[in-house]
Amino acid sequence: MATETEAKHTFYTSAERRTMGKARREQAPRADHGNWRPAPARRDPIEVLEQSNLGRVPELVPIRYGRMLANPFAFLRGSAAVMAYDLATTPTSGIQVQACGDCHLANFGLFATPERNLVFDVNDFDETLPAPWEWDVKRLAASFVVAGRANGIADKSCQAAVRVLADSYRTHLQEFSKMRALDSWYSRIDEKMLVATAPDAEARKRRERIAAKARASVTEYLFPKISALVDGRRRIVDNPPLVFHMPEQADDDERINKLLSAYRDSLPDDRSKLLERYRWVDYAFKVVGVGSVGTRCFAVLFLADDDDPLLLQIKEARPSVLEPYSGKSQYDHHGQRVVIGQRLMQTASDIFLGWMTGGVDGIHYYIRQLRDMKFSLPLTNLEAKTLARYAGICGWALARAHTKGGDAAMISGYLGKSDLFDQALGKFAMAYADQTEADHAALVKAVKSGRLQAKVES
Repeated sequence: MATETEAKHTFYTSAERRTMGKARREQAPRADHGNWRPAPARRDPIEVLEQSNLGRVPELVPIRYGRMLANPFAFLRGSAAVMAYDLATTPTSGIQVQACGDCHLANFGLFATPERNLVFDVNDFDETLPAPWEWDVKRLAASFVVAGRANGIADKSCQAAVRVLADSYRTHLQEFSKMRALDSWYSRIDEKMLVATAPDAEARKRRERIAAKARASVTEYLFPKISALVDGRRRIVDNPPLVFHMPEQADDDERINKLLSAYRDSLPDDRSKLLERYRWVDYAFKVVGVGSVGTRCFAVLFLADDDDPLLLQIKEARPSVLEPYSGKSQYDHHGQRVVIGQRLMQTASDIFLGWMTGGVDGIHYYIRQLRDMKFSLPLTNLEAKTLARYAGICGWALARAHTKGGDAAMISGYLGKSDLFDQALGKFAMAYADQTEADHAALVKAVKSGRLQAKVES
C-alpha cells in the first residue's frame, strides 16, 4: 500500500486514490472511531490549561477562566489544547488535511468575499496545521452534543444531529472528489445556496434574516459604536477590561508605522497599494473570544477620510495546539502559518489578511478586518431541528475545506457509502461530551478551591 507521502509525489487518478483510502480501513476500522476512553495516565486538564496560559497577559487569564465557567460548551471552546491532547490518542486513517485545529460549531459562519458576496465557511484558524482529518470532524461533532445539551436538547436528538453532520461531510466529500479539480477548488456555499436548500418556508425566512444581519455587520455600522471624537480626534472607545488603550509612548507613530510597513510587506502588491490610502489614527487592546483571552489582540482604526474607516484586528499567533502531536509547521512565523492555512481552507479570504512580528518582544501576529459581514449562529435557545440542520451545513462546509486542503478522494474511499462512520462518530461525540462535562466540573472545582482565579463578567 502506498504511503501518503508517496501519494503526494506520485500521480494517482482519483479512482486509485479512493482505492488507497479504502485500504486504510485495515489500520483504522471505521467502527473504531466510536471509541473514547481517557488514557490511563491522562493529564490533568487543569494542568493543560495552566500550561496553555504561558506567555498570555496574566491579568486577563481570570477572564478566560470566567468565560469557560459559564457551561461545558464554553469550556470546550476555551480548551482546544485539552482536546488536541485527547484526540492524539484516538485512531486515525493516516490521511492528513490542512486542519482547522479548533473546529467547533461557533467557528463557522457567514462572511463577505472580496467580491462582497456572502459565503458560509470555517472562520477561525488560530490553530490551523496539517493534521488528521478526523480531529476536525470529531471536535466539531462533540461540540454539537455539548452545545445541544447546554440548550436542553435531549441526547437522542444531539446524537441524531451528529449523524446528520457525518452524513453531510461524507456525501459532500464524495461529490467533491468526483468534480473537476478547478470546480471543487472554486466551489462555495453562498447565500443563495443556503436559501435555496432550506427545507421549508420557515427555514428559508430564517436564513434570509441571518443573511440580512450579516450584511449589516460591516465597518460602517461598527464605526460609530466603537469610536468617538475626543478633543477633535477620532478615538476607539475604552470599555475596560475588554477594550482599553495602552500607555502612550513618545515614539508611537514611528514604532507603529514600522510595524505596519512589515505588515504591508506580507500583502500582495495590490492590497498594499489599497492600504496606502488609509492612515492609522488609533489602536486599543481588545479582549476577544474564549480560548484567545489573554493573548495579545488589538483593534486598529484607519481613516481614508473622516467618514471612510477601516478597522483591522491585529491578533497574536501562538504555536498551534496540534503541534505537539502533528509536528511543527513548515512556516517559522506563526502569523504566516495562520494566513496560509486560512487561504488554503476558505472559499475566499479577507483581502487584508497578512502577518507581522511585533517589535522587540518578537511576538508573531496576523492581521485581518475586525468585522466584514461576519455573522455566526446564536447558540442560545436552539431547537433540535435547528441544531440538526446547522450540523448538515457545517458538515458540508468542512468537507469543502478539507477538499481544498487535503485529498477528498482518499478520505471518501476510506469513509465509503455506508453510515458506519456516521454511527461511530455519534457514539464518540456522546462519550466525549461526557468527558467535557467532567473537565468543566474540574474547572469549577479548581476555582472554588482557590487553585485558579476566575473573573465572571456581569
